[in-house]
Amino acid sequence: MKYLYRIYQLFVAVPVTVLVTIITAIEVGVGCAIGDGHFWGYYPGRWWARIITRVFLLPVNVVGSEHLEPNQSYVFVANHQGAFDIFLIYGFLGRNFKWMMKYQLNKIPFVGYACRKSHQIFVDKRGVGKVRQTYEAARHILETGSCSVVVFPEGARSFTGHMGTFKKGAFALADELQLPVVPLTINGSFDVMPRMRDWHFANWHPLSLTIHQPVYPIGQGGQNIQATMKQSYDSVMSAIVPEYQGYVENPDQ
Repeated sequence: MKYLYRIYQLFVAVPVTVLVTIITAIEVGVGCAIGDGHFWGYYPGRWWARIITRVFLLPVNVVGSEHLEPNQSYVFVANHQGAFDIFLIYGFLGRNFKWMMKYQLNKIPFVGYACRKSHQIFVDKRGVGKVRQTYEAARHILETGSCSVVVFPEGARSFTGHMGTFKKGAFALADELQLPVVPLTINGSFDVMPRMRDWHFANWHPLSLTIHQPVYPIGQGGQNIQATMKQSYDSVMSAIVPEYQGYVENPDQ
């Protein structure tokens, strides 16, 4: 069965993924140039992610959507298991948002172009000025009241499927704007395509996304940041499958 799945990927899933990626990038670029960037910056990407997940025949289960309030901006924070995290969140979170992503992703053909045109937030740590620009861009989006941001607070994908530590940037942003943080737990992505197997065949494995209850601010300042970060970390960890429970140091953090 494994080899049949690989043949299917080679002749069906991968060609469809490449074609859909190119079409979506052009659609996003044109749409954002002539129309509502809020719409074109999200919905084509959402369907792109859904198509790719489906074409790889990966079953998806989402729980906890009832925890989200309509028209509320959130700072979503998720564990970062693998490349398919992107498709799972983009396709199935069900909220209009912008990604906070590494600036190096800007160089990926077509994907980088679509991200630039749709004003995704590139996290650039090459100096204080660059970090400030990143922070200001995220704050501007959240202050509109009609969009959220998604952050991987570990800052890098796992090498083991286990979580590393959380960095405080996303929580400091939520603290400044007094916005709720929503923890997200991803399961299955590491089994589909672990970091060590980028650009290799994917493995068939179910994907799941758990949307936890929002963590509301208890004040403002350092104490609130630390409390929100700890509660979010514990929430994400609580829903990880037993195989990947527990902290494991990530040398890339």
